[in-house]
Amino acid sequence: MHTYFVSPVPPALLFLLVLLVRVRPHTSAAMRQHVGKLCASAVSSFLFFLLVDVGVSGGNPSTERAAVSHRAAQPPLLTTPEPWHLLVTQTPAKEKAKEGETVVLNCHFSSPQRLSLADLTVKWYKEDEKGQMDLLENNVTILPNNSRIFLSGDLSQGDASLVILNVTTGDHGIYYCEVTLPDGKVVTGDGTKLRIRRALGLFGIEESIGTIIGVVAAGIGGLVILIIVLTPQLRRCALCMKQGSHQA
Repeated sequence: MHTYFVSPVPPALLFLLVLLVRVRPHTSAAMRQHVGKLCASAVSSFLFFLLVDVGVSGGNPSTERAAVSHRAAQPPLLTTPEPWHLLVTQTPAKEKAKEGETVVLNCHFSSPQRLSLADLTVKWYKEDEKGQMDLLENNVTILPNNSRIFLSGDLSQGDASLVILNVTTGDHGIYYCEVTLPDGKVVTGDGTKLRIRRALGLFGIEESIGTIIGVVAAGIGGLVILIIVLTPQLRRCALCMKQGSHQA
């Protein structure tokens, strides 16, 4: 903010003005003309120094006050917290297991921010033909009397993998890993489809129903092809046998 000064009237100028006023009428015209020139020169010098003083001291006071009020009216800049970014990855997309085996469903998450167990919560749920069933919430298994399902990964390392012990056919379905951030944002993986193969107990061989159907269909097809290929040869053999009996 600039400060404005007004130069005082020079004493010499005041003296000349008083002298001009007090010049008596009987004073010679030459003297009065000389005094008038001195006063005019002093006034011009005073105005010049006054203009220079105002120019150096600052600009328009009203403009300066308007700029100050504009700056005061502007609200202070508010800093917003950085949004959370999280990527949740589930692998593999499909998993197969036999009854009684142990299955590990991998789930990993990564974020530019440093995350810890206190910063997030993990949830696992399963979807099948019966609908959705929650398996784990807030990093803890919620199924009653069920110790087969639990987290196996280290959350501080971005690992939220799930373990299922002694799987049964009732464990089939699509499993989803869901991570909730401190700001309430929820990020869910693409899911892992788990398929359980039955243990048939036939001669100690364990196969899925689909595999057995495929093997039976392949055997029937091979038998049909074999009959088609061998039919002409069987006919020729039958004719040869008939001709041999007639000759005998």
